[in-house]
Amino acid sequence: QVQLVESGGGLVQPGGPLRLSCAGSGNIFSINVMGWYRQAPGKQRELVALKTRGGTTNYADSVKGRFTISRDNAKNTVYLQMNSLKPEDTAVYYCNAGPSFGYLEYWGQGTQVTVSS
Repeated sequence: QVQLVESGGGLVQPGGPLRLSCAGSGNIFSINVMGWYRQAPGKQRELVALKTRGGTTNYADSVKGRFTISRDNAKNTVYLQMNSLKPEDTAVYYCNAGPSFGYLEYWGQGTQVTVSS
């Protein structure tokens, strides 16, 4: 089993930055992919960014150039640096992990990000 705990959400003004963290524990050493999805009210959960243990990334078009995913394999932690935030980035952000981009079997509880003035 793998446990994922997110932190770093909150309220931020449009144009501002915010950094999310997700710490993994348990049988995390078998996990190749870690990353983030988000779900806004009334919308389906969607990809934000994913990163493999080897460094390959996958970003949603809507966040390219604004968000950066990074990963500390030694600490089993993945980060999401979000810059130039927009109101449409408001959502619950979920950390996830799994063997491939298409199979993410572990999910955190989520952290709320609200972009508003």
